[in-house]
Amino acid sequence: MSAVLLQATVRAMTVDDLPAVLEIDRWSFALPWPERSFRFELTENEAAQLSVADVIWAGRTRVGGYLGYWLLVDEMHISTLAVHPDLRGQGLGERLLVAGLEHARRQGADMATLEVRPSNTAAVSLYRKYGFELAGRRRAYYRDNDEDALLMTLTGLSAWRTRARGGGE
Repeated sequence: MSAVLLQATVRAMTVDDLPAVLEIDRWSFALPWPERSFRFELTENEAAQLSVADVIWAGRTRVGGYLGYWLLVDEMHISTLAVHPDLRGQGLGERLLVAGLEHARRQGADMATLEVRPSNTAAVSLYRKYGFELAGRRRAYYRDNDEDALLMTLTGLSAWRTRARGGGE
């Protein structure tokens, strides 16, 4: 594990984080969210939970990645997860996912869902590691290239840690 992660902290996202989050979003997605969407999630959507991971990078503390999810009754729906390209492959996405799952579980979630591109093999592997299973496919879900989305679900969130290969944090 990289020294960067030893100094990573996951915390609630604020409006002040938006410039860094928007930059990571543009680097990560063909169709990034507009700023107004993040602002709405942060300031108006009571179901939305957004967090960022701060890392010590290039000598200063910066946002290295973020996670967004909606808590709907007892279901966590992960809406977005991204890590700065220079920090990928070092476990930061995993740290964000684990923190989000723990937070949602404490808020009463018993199920987690998400959509992911089949071509995003790193993300699919991460979700499988934590017990997510393929629940379906959404045809031509992604507008940029009509790629399908895999619908993945994790049930029994209260016991998700015991099912994770590698244990988690």
